[in-house]
Amino acid sequence: MIPLVVLLLQVGPAPTVEPISPIPEELQEQRRRTRARENAYVEVLAETSWLAQCLARTRTDPGGAASEAEAWLAAASGSERGDAAQCLGVAQTQLGRQSESAETFMLALEATPRDDRRARAIRGGLAGGALLAKGDPAGALALLDTARTDAQAAGQDTILGQIAIDRAIALVALDRLDEAGEALGTARTALPDNPQTWLLSGTLSRRLGNLAEAQVQIERAEILAPLDPAIDLEAGVIAAMAGRDADARKSWRSVIDAAPGTDAAATAQAYLDQLDMP
Repeated sequence: MIPLVVLLLQVGPAPTVEPISPIPEELQEQRRRTRARENAYVEVLAETSWLAQCLARTRTDPGGAASEAEAWLAAASGSERGDAAQCLGVAQTQLGRQSESAETFMLALEATPRDDRRARAIRGGLAGGALLAKGDPAGALALLDTARTDAQAAGQDTILGQIAIDRAIALVALDRLDEAGEALGTARTALPDNPQTWLLSGTLSRRLGNLAEAQVQIERAEILAPLDPAIDLEAGVIAAMAGRDADARKSWRSVIDAAPGTDAAATAQAYLDQLDMP
């Protein structure tokens, strides 16, 4: 099962009758967020010139980048294998080859020198994220915990914040919600302008029954990403749970108006229909 904001931190049922089943097409949104997460790791790494060129190509020509990285990996030795495997793993993810990318990122991590804590933090984070995408939150958490230690040792707050987001998703999947809240606290400190951090925080606070805190957090997410339908969906759920049905309808209708015909709009309409049921 792919780790998905709307599945693991379920934007969950409107406060009437039965929960709404997740919509399969929402997996497309997770693929977008997975690519964004990997770009966030990649952009903070001081790459070698070859790695920088290869990573840049993954964004415009992932198939070509994968072929280039495979040839590079076959010829590389020592720590250079870590660079080649990292690029190959990113290209594989861009191509939707999640199972392969998890193994490739592990290879990149194994080829990275123990004293290169910064690179190990990034590659461990990428490997953990790939395992999340494969539906292995326990395996992902083990890697992410080690990556967190490496990021702390390297003094890399941005990397630490991104790892904290993924740790929170893994912990929610394992039903360790209090620990997930602690991880999101770390993420908010390290990445105060990251809207996903605030979306996840608002969703988790709502699940834990802290509606006032959830409202503050989702409002922050809306400021940072006013056009993100996932945020408006969650804002509506928080409002409905607090008994503010008019605000809930406003949030969900804004999704339908802004993105008609999309999966998010279908979810919003389902919530509206459910809220209006007698």
